[in-house]
Amino acid sequence: MSKALSLVIVAMMVIQIIKPLGLPGLRHRRDFWKLAVVALGAISLTVLLSHGQG
Repeated sequence: MSKALSLVIVAMMVIQIIKPLGLPGLRHRRDFWKLAVVALGAISLTVLLSHGQG
């Protein structure tokens, strides 16, 4: 699951650099780092949830 999530976030970062997504907080090309912060949090949460179950 974390690999798929990583690929989606990386794709969104590339798209953000080429053409900004226009979402609130992502209006400029330089805002791609915000997607990296979200990705780090999402992957950390996925890892914590997967290790918490087993």
